[in-house]
Amino acid sequence: MNRGITLVGFMVGMLLVAYWTSSSTLEIVATTTGLLSVWFTARENIWCWPIGLVNVACFFVMFYDAKLYADMTLQIFFFAFSVQGWIVWLTRRGTNKVRPTVRMPATWWIWLVVAIGAITGGWGYLLAAYTDASIPYLDALVATLSLTAQFLLSQKIWESWYFWITVDVLSIGMYMYKGLFTVGFLYVLFLAIAVAGLLQWQRGMEKHKRGLAVGLKQEVISP
Repeated sequence: MNRGITLVGFMVGMLLVAYWTSSSTLEIVATTTGLLSVWFTARENIWCWPIGLVNVACFFVMFYDAKLYADMTLQIFFFAFSVQGWIVWLTRRGTNKVRPTVRMPATWWIWLVVAIGAITGGWGYLLAAYTDASIPYLDALVATLSLTAQFLLSQKIWESWYFWITVDVLSIGMYMYKGLFTVGFLYVLFLAIAVAGLLQWQRGMEKHKRGLAVGLKQEVISP
């Protein structure tokens, strides 16, 4: 009940900001579906993926209008990862509603840091040199981190929330600077939900481990 009230409060607050800033219908639909998608993701609810597909389509158009081309291109990858995540979450789940959360292998951190740095530098350079992108390198960094976070999320990896939290902090400043105030406010809500998602997925992992331990113990003592 309390979670439902919190979601309603978030939605009302976002719509008030949209009204105050005279946001377009597209921006309102994009932010609303985005909020619902992230909310369901934090709750490990499979509905996060179909709602997310609608959100991706809206953001693609909106970022094109705002000349945030890296973020626009990102939506194509988001669409693919959303379809992949929808499938992955429904496989290897046993008796669970969705696949259990796992930790990221430690060696992945090194490769991710190198890849993020290289892709951001190259993507930012191309945007600065060949487009009229507003803030090319920050746009590229946010896009690259978002792509990384979405891939990890589609694999049900817990550390994906650390990347989303970083993306949210950077995005708040970037969208406010671009005058997309409703989207900026949305990312404030995203940040709060991402922190909650990090904690909830951690509790889910611990619960799953306890369940496995109990099951293994029962197998050992069974005659």
